[in-house]
Amino acid sequence: MDYKELLKEITIIVFASLILGISLSMFDLSFNLTFTLTISFLIIISLNIIAKKIAAYYYESNIKTRFWSWYQYGLRKDFHFKKPVPMLWLPPILAFFTKGFFLWLGILEFDVTPRIERISRRHDLYKFTEMSEWHIALITTAGIVMTLILSIIGYVAGFETFAKLAVYYAVWSIIPIGNMDGSKVLFGSKILWLTLLIILMISLSLVIII
Repeated sequence: MDYKELLKEITIIVFASLILGISLSMFDLSFNLTFTLTISFLIIISLNIIAKKIAAYYYESNIKTRFWSWYQYGLRKDFHFKKPVPMLWLPPILAFFTKGFFLWLGILEFDVTPRIERISRRHDLYKFTEMSEWHIALITTAGIVMTLILSIIGYVAGFETFAKLAVYYAVWSIIPIGNMDGSKVLFGSKILWLTLLIILMISLSLVIII
């Protein structure tokens, strides 16, 4: 990845964190709360993506993060927009019209591209150069697992708000909508997706109880 691409990806992460921070604090009108939520999301999203990049590196591929976009307006594949519609406006719009009751945290997606090294079939991990859906699912899972680990660390360290945000973000990550993380896991392995869903539902239940 060149510096321009890296700068672009960092900008996307920062902007996404700010959008989510504003969306969750929209009716509080407190700068401190907005700042705290934005920084929390910045840490959560950044480490989520770093975990994916590490997993992608292991499978000799690269990932490129971007804002989640909507591609189709119907069930048929030919029912699609000429250009993808970025959905970064959805979290604040839903938060505004539901007065903060419904919070949408799905804002990012990523693409996976194989590196030239895959052709060498290092470690005999695969018999093809293209990225398999299973490998993409594993790369995605790395980010979700990292987010859950962050939640545990947050609770142990006494940062309850941060821990809850991490769980909420992880739960949103497993929802199979469009090209978001949940779809990548589901297409790669339904068993893996179901396992993560159960773990996340248990985590969400604990967050609500605690």
